[in-house]
Amino acid sequence: MNNTRRKSIQNIFDRLEELMQEIEALQEEEQEALDNLPESLQEGERGQAMQEAADNLEYAASSVQEALDYLEEAMQ
Repeated sequence: MNNTRRKSIQNIFDRLEELMQEIEALQEEEQEALDNLPESLQEGERGQAMQEAADNLEYAASSVQEALDYLEEAMQ
């Protein structure tokens, strides 16, 4: 791989890493908000929706991490 393509991949890698950090921060905020709800609300419809959102954000961050791993391998 030439340096131009490697730099392009590095640029994408850096942007994805920043986005992953934002996703992780949102996931933590959502989980914290859920944890701070009274137990009766956590088990209700609202709490379930919040848990689903937190789980989906966690899955998204995991998927971005997987993409980062592939990009890192491509740069070697």
